[in-house]
Amino acid sequence: MTSKTKAIVLSSIKYGEADLIVKCYTEIGVRSYLLKRILKSKNSKLKASYFQPLTQLQLVASHNEKGSLNYIKEANTYSPYRTVHTNIIKQTIAFFLSEVLSKSLHEEEINEELYKYLETSLIWLDTHDDITNFHLIFLLKLSKHLGFYPDKENSHFNYFDLQEGVFLEHTTRNEYITDKDLSLFRILLGTNFDRLDLLKFTGKERQRTLDILIRYFELHLPMFQKPKSLTVLKTVFV
Repeated sequence: MTSKTKAIVLSSIKYGEADLIVKCYTEIGVRSYLLKRILKSKNSKLKASYFQPLTQLQLVASHNEKGSLNYIKEANTYSPYRTVHTNIIKQTIAFFLSEVLSKSLHEEEINEELYKYLETSLIWLDTHDDITNFHLIFLLKLSKHLGFYPDKENSHFNYFDLQEGVFLEHTTRNEYITDKDLSLFRILLGTNFDRLDLLKFTGKERQRTLDILIRYFELHLPMFQKPKSLTVLKTVFV
């Protein structure tokens, strides 16, 4: 069935000599598309440059049964970025976040709130300059849409149980954070995108907070694996 949908590119993999398999998060959930001969054809209506990480597209596509490859008939950029694919720092963030999303999102179901969150936060990234901590806030807010946002009740307690997502007065057998790590986590919990300029983490604090968030995702998403691009991201934000 042919239908129109907005889409955000999560990954693209070369298939054979001239094809791409592209995974997108769309308004109807996660979908994968086979783009035949896109890397060789000069006259194709589809351009390989459209399928960079986190590009926002408007698609006309043929959608098949769940779990099978789909086919794109038309594609146009929906909210063209000015800086995400040209600024080296934003490029690195985009590559990292696209990998996180690809490892986190698997549902072939409609989730309007999640799509809107991704759409608006990526536009925010494109239009702002102070973005050194953007990926931290992005991951934390993403956990809300995926169902494991930290319970902020009792946030004055001295321990945070990473497995249960709650603050505790005493230690637990589960993995937990406390002391300096907990202080960093509390600061992040109290910050929104529009207050990122007030988030003054050092390079080491930023890296440590990112490690905590990645571990938090690993504990709550059974299929999640540490992104390969994590090392590159940390290098950029030393």
